[in-house]
Amino acid sequence: MKVRVRFEKLGKVRFTSHRDVARIWERALRRATVPVAYTQGFSPHPKLSFGLALSTGHESLGEYLDVDAAEAVDLEELPARLDPCLPVGMRVQAAAEIEPGTPSLQEAVIACTWRIEVRGTDHQELRRRVDDVLAADTVIVTRTRKGRTVTDDVRAAIEVIDVDDSSPSMDTTLATQPRGLRPAELIAALGDDLSEGRVCRLHQWMSVDGARREPLVLPAFATPSTHAEARAS
Repeated sequence: MKVRVRFEKLGKVRFTSHRDVARIWERALRRATVPVAYTQGFSPHPKLSFGLALSTGHESLGEYLDVDAAEAVDLEELPARLDPCLPVGMRVQAAAEIEPGTPSLQEAVIACTWRIEVRGTDHQELRRRVDDVLAADTVIVTRTRKGRTVTDDVRAAIEVIDVDDSSPSMDTTLATQPRGLRPAELIAALGDDLSEGRVCRLHQWMSVDGARREPLVLPAFATPSTHAEARAS
């Protein structure tokens, strides 16, 4: 049985690295006595597969984890079993079985929606700069990839930017394939005098039959917590 879990990462736990989040989940699954399958060989490890890495310091309302279970798992009770084993700020929103052979999250996710607080400007100036970027044919950023400094045109990766009407923050959807664009790189494209404040990943998107959908749609009873809604507003 293969299970996909959707969870949130909010508050102080946002400073936990992606590697440490993996360790947190291994420990939580063990404490909750979830029957996780293990690899074979000299050094077996649990069969877990995470979605796109979240930068340290960023929050999220939609993180994903795929778990290979060695036997059937009661999905309705799984969140209640796992939540007490997770640190404050991490909470399971939903869990569902996925079919064998389902593409990995790393392969399937093609875009993410972010809420970004921008420091160093007001909302009116931010809107002007965003309008300039969206109207441009090219948006050039310099970044480091695999130890090399490269210059890329990232305009195609910027799908949508909506600036808040009363604060210097924006909701933006950025492509993750073929080359993704990070929130910090988008802010750099808006101006060297700007910096990012709080950043929260709101959604991850896959393309299914030409339509966008999330890797795991929340059932009606599994909405984000009040704390999560406040943090994203």
